[in-house]
Amino acid sequence: MFNERCRQLALVGFALDATYRHTRRDFCIAALNALVILGTMPIAKSLLRWRRAMPDDPIGRSNPSCQPWRAAYDAGRWPLLQGRKAFLHWGREMRKRNSLKYLSVMTWLGAPLLLSGCGSALMDPSGEIGQGLKSLIITAFGLMLIVVIPVIVMTILFAWKYRGTNLAAKYTPNWEHSNVIEVFVWAIPCVIILFLAILTWQTSHEYDPHKPIASDEQTMTIDAVALDWKWLFIYPEQGVASVNELAMPVDTPVHFRVTSATVMNSFMIPSLGSQIYAMAGMANDVYLEGNEIGIYRGRSTNYSGEGFSEMLFDAHVTSVDNFDAWINEVRQSSESLRFQGNYQDLAEPSIAHPIEHFSDVSPNLYEDIVSSFHSGQESQEQAGSHADQEQSMPMSAQAAE
Repeated sequence: MFNERCRQLALVGFALDATYRHTRRDFCIAALNALVILGTMPIAKSLLRWRRAMPDDPIGRSNPSCQPWRAAYDAGRWPLLQGRKAFLHWGREMRKRNSLKYLSVMTWLGAPLLLSGCGSALMDPSGEIGQGLKSLIITAFGLMLIVVIPVIVMTILFAWKYRGTNLAAKYTPNWEHSNVIEVFVWAIPCVIILFLAILTWQTSHEYDPHKPIASDEQTMTIDAVALDWKWLFIYPEQGVASVNELAMPVDTPVHFRVTSATVMNSFMIPSLGSQIYAMAGMANDVYLEGNEIGIYRGRSTNYSGEGFSEMLFDAHVTSVDNFDAWINEVRQSSESLRFQGNYQDLAEPSIAHPIEHFSDVSPNLYEDIVSSFHSGQESQEQAGSHADQEQSMPMSAQAAE
């Protein structure tokens, strides 16, 4: 093992030193030794014949930089003096180690096959809003490539053309300005930015999450409440509710009224379109529509604590008949939901909460949840009595937050 390590160190060190100093003869010897590592019979035989034809200075004894490697040569650990058997044995050992290289290559070739199983919900949308956002992403990406691709190509071409060994390249050390280049450098990005600005303005208004979706079907309302760490969906028109399960008829616009009964969250069904933030005491809304029957994964996209990664739900886009059947199934549940009753138990933190149905829901449950965070109204008179004292006191950073 020691002799093998010495051979490797001598070979690598000499090759690096010879390459750096451009000593052609020394570099040839090092390169041939590197070929011997492959362990092929023809190369070994050719190298032995070439070695016998070499002068007495095969590794550059006259070169002072070769002193560290000459010691390995004189000690008999340099592969050129080991004979035919040593070359072949070393080659066989290195071929065994090359199996790791093949394994590495197979890993890189297999990686695309593994990644082919991954999907992108944003690039495979189902709803009208999702289709529009996909088109916006692709258009903006394509416009940016107009700048990125030429920069990458010119960087490679310039580095190749003006390399140190290309004596035919024009050397102009006093060059400093070109009007043509300035026009291209400034005009093209400005045009792209202007186009992106117009595109962003139009799509921001067209795909405004608060804008109702034009449709022949009547818009349905669903209330989404973010809890720790689950989603409560209330159907005020049907008088039912569910936890971590959402159903909606296909080709029907849905008006989601979104709020939070805990910290800030974000409601999103990537395949259907926009996300919207859910904040305690605030009623936000977003309009979505599913144009294809299927099951789409919904999630919270804003970190909210320990159970955030499990704050997932399935959005079922079904036919009208199947949606009515699902509503009838929920109505078979024996559970009811009241703000002053079991809602307080439901609001307790839980991770990976199972799907739960409620057949009877108080009519104003969503409004009660939102208004429960509007504190301070009952104590305005008490707050006014302390106004003079608070004005004379500096506000702390925590109070400002």
